[in-house]
Amino acid sequence: MMVRGMTANTIPGYVGLLETGQLLKKVKQAKSHLTECNLCPHECNVNRIEELGLCRATHEVIVASYGPHFGEERPLVGKNGSGTIFFGYCNMGCVFCQNWQLSFRGEGRIVSNEELAEIMLLLQNYYNCHNINLVTPTHFVPNILEALYIAAQKGLRLPLVYNCGGYEKIETLKVLEGVIDIYMPDFKYFLSERGLRYSRVKDYPKKVKRALKEMDRQVGGLKTDEKGLAYRGLLIRHLVMPGGLEDTKNILRFIKDELSPDCLVNLMDQYYPAHNAYEYDEIAKPLSPRDYREAYNFAMSLGLRLA
Repeated sequence: MMVRGMTANTIPGYVGLLETGQLLKKVKQAKSHLTECNLCPHECNVNRIEELGLCRATHEVIVASYGPHFGEERPLVGKNGSGTIFFGYCNMGCVFCQNWQLSFRGEGRIVSNEELAEIMLLLQNYYNCHNINLVTPTHFVPNILEALYIAAQKGLRLPLVYNCGGYEKIETLKVLEGVIDIYMPDFKYFLSERGLRYSRVKDYPKKVKRALKEMDRQVGGLKTDEKGLAYRGLLIRHLVMPGGLEDTKNILRFIKDELSPDCLVNLMDQYYPAHNAYEYDEIAKPLSPRDYREAYNFAMSLGLRLA
């Protein structure tokens, strides 16, 4: 089955993996983590059928919501929207999280992997979305891969977007090689102490730099079709925060110096003190327009490809 407007060059990588049997092998490999979970850098090594790790997710996937999303980056949205699936829980603990009801409380409902596959197909066949956008997917990679295997056999042909916080494990990303078409990670902090203070994770800069390099190796810079729709590549998000201007500049320098020149960078200005941010004086306020302008001008001076 060929989705309308798709060409041979834009067929998702998982289609080929399905045909060669490699996709099923990846499903089996990922599902081993449900009993000894080391999917992310926390490496909890817990049996998620019986106990909870730091992300608090069990072996069953939780979907908070799904549908066309028109607030994403333009190459993902197009005319019909990005087919987002918001998952419950997260492997980070950002004190300023704007979706804290999902990431901390795990709000949503349990769905089977078969139902998750049907959601993917619904986003393609009913909503006519341009991609499947998996939001905070890391802790549910085994479920997602099995759902994808089911959906691909029934004709799913949309590119997969891996929309994550950047705190990823190289071994998990290698399982996803050839499966994920578009990686969309955050690069939140350049300093380790900021990652620990604001997101409760250790060695965030080290982990995210390695992850972004691996993603870049797999998919390269962001590629779009004749309509401007993304079908493969790397799109990096960075939220500029109060008091974090130098941190932002260091992140932008890393992207310029270490990654493909045509990766797309979304320098975001929508920070506000959500969730528990009010407990931290330095971020208990909106972002200064002046700081954002300086960050944006710096990114432009580096010649980055900005969203």
